[in-house]
Amino acid sequence: VAALEQAIDRAEAELSPLSTFVLPGGSAGAAHLHVARTVCRRAERSLVALSRIETVPPLLLQYLNRLSDLLFVMSRWVNKRGEGDVLWTPGKNR
Repeated sequence: VAALEQAIDRAEAELSPLSTFVLPGGSAGAAHLHVARTVCRRAERSLVALSRIETVPPLLLQYLNRLSDLLFVMSRWVNKRGEGDVLWTPGKNR
């Protein structure tokens, strides 16, 4: 988890702060990272559901949460080097 947080911090240091939502897309690499993040979030939700009936080590939930955050930041990092993020604009992205 600490290594994931360090990687997130390194990548975020090169990115501008967000002022709106980022939509999945941009370059092909970033789009693949967004898909991986979606799969990771699904695994996280499944693990939360499992934790309601079985004992789940909290570290597993922390890891999946930080991994999905890293995948999001990496998609932005990849887009910065290519096509740029696809930003949500109220009333425009429908």
